Order: sequence, then C-alpha cells, then structure tokens
Amino acid sequence: VQLQASGGGLVQPEGSLRLSCTASGNIGFVARMGWYRQVPGKERDLVAAITAGGETNFADSVKGRFTISRDNAMNTGYLQMDSLKPGDTAVYYCNAHIFITGRGTIPYWGQGTQVTVSS
Repeated sequence: VQLQASGGGLVQPEGSLRLSCTASGNIGFVARMGWYRQVPGKERDLVAAITAGGETNFADSVKGRFTISRDNAMNTGYLQMDSLKPGDTAVYYCNAHIFITGRGTIPYWGQGTQVTVSS
C-alpha cells in the first residue's frame, strides 16, 4: 500500500493550492483521511480530516479557508487551500487509515509535500 501526495509549491499570500493524496495497492477500503503539516522544530499537527462518510474536522487556524474532500471510488483525498497565509508554510503530509483484509485498519503516511506562501 502506498500513499502518493502531490500539489505543493510556492504561492503568494491570498493565493490557492490544491493537494491530492491517492492510496494504491491491496486496499480493502480507506477509512479516515487527513492532512497534517509540520515546520522545522515543531510537531506534526492535524490540519483537516475526513471520514469515509464525509464528516470533516479542521484546525481552528484553517477553518473557513481550507476544504477537505475525497473521491472514494478513486481512493483519493483533496485539500483545497484558499486565502493562504505565510503562516501556512510547512511540509504537508497526508495520512490514511486503510482497511486491509486479514490485517485490519492500518495508518499510512504519504511523503511530504512542501507548501511555501511568500511574496
């Protein structure tokens, strides 16, 4: 099982970026999907998460600016980031809890993708 993240980059303040994360391999189904971010010297923090049923939760700092969604048929999750601020600069990681037949639900991490918000 692999998680492949994409969509990071450099954007000006108030700009937008969309991150994608696709799970592939021997997957039963993808339960919770989430995005975390980390800056040097700090812990990895939850940004947003979405359940298989579509329930979402967000960090207070991104509420109203970020949207999380998913395409269950494609095993893909998305993080739409609008009105980006320099404080959003971080390495973003996707996380998925994946059910694998015979093994149960296992958390996986994708590779980080850098998001830099700067003029």
